Amino acid sequence: MKIYLIGFMGCGKSTIGRQLAELLDFAFVDLDDYITEWQGKSIAEIFDTKGEKEFREIERDALGMLSGMVNTVIATGGGTPCFHDNLEWMQTTGMTIYLNTPTHLLAQRLKQETHHRPLLANLNDHELSDFIDKKIHERSSFYNQSEIIYQQTQNDMPVAEDLAELFPFW
Repeated sequence: MKIYLIGFMGCGKSTIGRQLAELLDFAFVDLDDYITEWQGKSIAEIFDTKGEKEFREIERDALGMLSGMVNTVIATGGGTPCFHDNLEWMQTTGMTIYLNTPTHLLAQRLKQETHHRPLLANLNDHELSDFIDKKIHERSSFYNQSEIIYQQTQNDMPVAEDLAELFPFW
């Protein structure tokens, strides 16, 4: 079984994914880290040198390279389910969980990280919130196709523990 965590950047996919994997005794893969190691470049460098279109192709290929893994939690990039046939592929090879997080929490978390997130570079606080709202609106039709939609309402929720309860057989 594979569990794919999807949602907008800053929703906690990597942090929650590591915790969930530990609780389920699964392996954990952060797709962005996997791509960085495979390509020998940071995500920002790939965006800068190859552009978003090429990055999305690399991302799709990286998902395919993980196809043989079992009992794994995979934290995807925020846009991963929205390009190519990635969402369909993830749903065919595992289960998708959307970490639905309000804009104000995302903005609060991402405010300190704009320097290493290519799509957020040089945005002020107001622009950041507007960008998040716009992108979530664009991506919600993909995100909302997840088998599980987990609504986060505050920063200190025990999300991994809540999600682990959905898998009592592990």
